[in-house]
Amino acid sequence: MKIRKRLLVTSLIVAAAASVLIGWAVSRSGGDAGDGDTVVISGPRVTFQEPTIGTNAQVEGTPFPSATIQTLDGDDVDTASLVGHPLVVNIWGSTCGPCKQELPDFAAAHAVFGDEVRFVGISYLPPSDREESFARDRGVQYELYYDTDGEFVTAAGVAAFPVTLFVTADGTIVDQTGQLDEAQLTARIEEELL
Repeated sequence: MKIRKRLLVTSLIVAAAASVLIGWAVSRSGGDAGDGDTVVISGPRVTFQEPTIGTNAQVEGTPFPSATIQTLDGDDVDTASLVGHPLVVNIWGSTCGPCKQELPDFAAAHAVFGDEVRFVGISYLPPSDREESFARDRGVQYELYYDTDGEFVTAAGVAAFPVTLFVTADGTIVDQTGQLDEAQLTARIEEELL
């Protein structure tokens, strides 16, 4: 029993010493991680890239995904039921700064095109009065739904927000983009849906 204890203690001391030695060697290797862009991860250097619209799956030309989303009251809605008219689907959330900036532009475009194009907002957060008020306080009057468990976001291949999908009446996604202002949104609607 004494031999096992001694072996265990010796092994722990050797492992601790090896860790200190490896840490010292890495710190002396001359790597400069002070530029903010490069991180050493026990091997090759890598550059961190902020998630962008390019991080999302390319969905142009694919069918609008079918998934279950919810109303503010928690009622389930199948996204397939949204198809049938030209559709602008904005995937947003109150924790997203660019979403906050673009919601008034979507409200303005809805006021112009709302009779010809169906506008839908799908928040990646669960239904709540706070989330609903966040959009309504920015002028949004179109339909709002909530992707409580991420089923729609996953089906649409979304990793970075906001995302807007432009969908034809037959359910084909013809364009996908990130943050838009009113002029950009208007141009996309006129080019892709009307």
